[in-house]
Amino acid sequence: MWLGLALVGGLALVGAACGQGGGGAQGSQGDLSGTFQIDGSSTVQPFAQAAAELFQEENPGVRITVGGAGTGDGFERFCRGETEISDASRPIEPDEKKACDEQGVKTGEVQVANDGIAVVTDKGTAIDCMTTDQLREIFAPDADARTFRDVDPRFPATPMKLFTPGEESGTFDFFTEEVNGEEGAQRTEGVQTSADDNQLVTGVSGTRGGIGYFGYEYFTQNEGKLNATAVDGGSGCVRPSPKTIQDGSYRPLSRPIFMYPSEKSLARPEVREFMRFTVANAPRIAEAAKIVPMTGERVSDSRRSLERLTGR
Repeated sequence: MWLGLALVGGLALVGAACGQGGGGAQGSQGDLSGTFQIDGSSTVQPFAQAAAELFQEENPGVRITVGGAGTGDGFERFCRGETEISDASRPIEPDEKKACDEQGVKTGEVQVANDGIAVVTDKGTAIDCMTTDQLREIFAPDADARTFRDVDPRFPATPMKLFTPGEESGTFDFFTEEVNGEEGAQRTEGVQTSADDNQLVTGVSGTRGGIGYFGYEYFTQNEGKLNATAVDGGSGCVRPSPKTIQDGSYRPLSRPIFMYPSEKSLARPEVREFMRFTVANAPRIAEAAKIVPMTGERVSDSRRSLERLTGR
């Protein structure tokens, strides 16, 4: 299974909890059928995959395909009507909203979990903390640092090798805006990019002087071979953790993550009930997928957002 054995166990626990009442899909009696597609953010993909697998356990007549093309590419497919739900690690942008409107695709955002962007190095180059100014010296378009010591004399003289998401990624958009001050602005020399976060994990962990960034859950899945650097966004060094991401103290790299269902697809019972199921079970799905869950208050907000989209 794509999510791995650890997640299978988590899903089993969640499924048992749902089967005991108070967690299952509203109005779902296991007799739903149909096929639909979810694509978009690779950060949201593990959450969406967990939600799909759990929903299908209760509704075996439903088949859900989950992709991870990246937030930007996901919205392109969604606005062309190729997918029913688009995963996103940032809000939809005005030009994307316009593209959807032009194709008659109406949508709205539903928060499903939280995420922090982990700044990671290989285990042999463990940097304890970096300020956002130091991160800018590494990743900004005009950055010319070649070694860690170029950034701070206290750091090792190890040459840096950079691994980051590409332009199709919402993580790339968010990081570059928050750290470099302009969305999409990043150095290109000496940087290897990939839409596959697992490839970034392999690159950083297997390279002396490797440094990069991606969604926090990919760090937790590979904690034994990566170092997560604390980030000082102006209030001292804060390491990414479920608590610091959920309360926003991991600044400026904490963020909500979303699903965008189309209003047309929500008229289909299988899609509508999947979204209701996902919101109702969002914290437990997030924990199974090793993604930071929403608070109860945020779950209520997401339920109201979905009700506005479904009109019920």
